[in-house]
Amino acid sequence: MIHRRTVLQKAAALTVANTITPLWAQATAKALRVVVPFPAGGGTDVLARLIADKMRGVYASTVLVDNRPGAAGRIAVEYVKTGDADGSLLLFTPDFLMTVYPHSYKKLSYDPMRDFVPVATIAKSQLALCAGPGLPENVKTVADFVRWCKANPGKASYGTTSAGATPHFVGVMFARAAQLEMLAVHYKGGAPALQDLLGGQIPVSINPIGEILPFLQSGKIRVLATSGAVRSRFVPDAPTFVESGLKDVVADLWLGYLAPVKTPADTVQRLSMALGEALKTDDVVQSFAKFGSEVSFVPATPFAQLVRADTERWGPIVKASGFTAED
Repeated sequence: MIHRRTVLQKAAALTVANTITPLWAQATAKALRVVVPFPAGGGTDVLARLIADKMRGVYASTVLVDNRPGAAGRIAVEYVKTGDADGSLLLFTPDFLMTVYPHSYKKLSYDPMRDFVPVATIAKSQLALCAGPGLPENVKTVADFVRWCKANPGKASYGTTSAGATPHFVGVMFARAAQLEMLAVHYKGGAPALQDLLGGQIPVSINPIGEILPFLQSGKIRVLATSGAVRSRFVPDAPTFVESGLKDVVADLWLGYLAPVKTPADTVQRLSMALGEALKTDDVVQSFAKFGSEVSFVPATPFAQLVRADTERWGPIVKASGFTAED
């Protein structure tokens, strides 16, 4: 039989536990600076500012977003690498700066494994193989497109949002798996790639799903396939590359936070837990969806394993492409 005293003790303990603010939720006096590798106004920047608002007053009394574009994102990475390792500085980045760049650049001034400690991911997304008016309307599937490329080798090309980034190498994976010779046409961002896709200058383009959502409703472009392990909820009618018969063409992308490598383990844990809590509101889920991203919280330890696995996976793909990024 449970004694009344025991019940009261447990009730009292529960009350105390529910009224004391957890250590991780006690705001620090020092400002937190979140460095974003791209200009203000883009999808990465908007998500960074949304989460910064949620962490303000919880992890730190002041949370600032610091945009440091340039050198294809590397300026921001280098800045954080040499910054204060006391929990006051974070890098918010898409995966390819950490997982692809070590293979695509001959000389990289940072080592993701040695210079950073992963804190948490907050979002995941996919890429889409998109067709525009430059591709005949009767080409509706990946198999149709492969046949069209083989029948029109001089027109077999695809647009990418940047040379050496994930969309570029998903195209490489696709071409290899489909046994195609395809020319990669590189643009400085998703907007100019989509502009040429809509103008018919290129038949297809590989873009983050968030970039193409505004054009899908108008019917100006169509999605032949998506890159995830499962279908994207944002374009549920579009099959994955795997469903289209290309089992090795899979790329689930993440957005996450990393800190300078000497940041104390307990501080990293505190940051990770604060980020996890910041994601638990409906407005965050809805805001992420506008950019074709789903909330995906992966805490510090499994995130570190994810970074390592993704880095190892992209190595042979980049090497097989023969591509080397230019500074």
